[in-house]
Amino acid sequence: MSASIREKHDGALDGRSDVRVWLRLLSCSTIIEKRLRRRFVVQFDTTLPRFDVLATLDRHADGATMGELSRALLVSNGNVTALVRQLETDGHVVSRPDPADKRSLIVHLTAQGRDHFAELARAHRSWIKCMFAGMSPDEEKALYELLAKLKTSIAADPDGSE
Repeated sequence: MSASIREKHDGALDGRSDVRVWLRLLSCSTIIEKRLRRRFVVQFDTTLPRFDVLATLDRHADGATMGELSRALLVSNGNVTALVRQLETDGHVVSRPDPADKRSLIVHLTAQGRDHFAELARAHRSWIKCMFAGMSPDEEKALYELLAKLKTSIAADPDGSE
């Protein structure tokens, strides 16, 4: 028996494939995010936003300013500040004044933070792999390419604000 996830529109959008595709994409994204959030809390007593900060810092070996983190994560400076403080308390990051601008802080992963992130990243990859297990590598590649095309189409929207 195959598992299924209920559609928001319950098939009532015949002839409106663009809306149906968008709703399906939204439901998949929402479900994946909810599962990731729950698993991070249950298995690691952490949150998806904390993981996102650690992942961003992992990609910035020289550290990142609070503003860079905010832009990379698409959240406010206040949200980043709270997350960084929590991660500092846990010993996962350290923030130091920027030598070029003493008003700014540069946030770095600690050795403990790198180890913690590596553990989280392994679990994250495993969870994603399980959720995509019903797709072949060729199907994943095709979906990736189609989503790139959609992203280009979205960017071309003259009313977009990004």
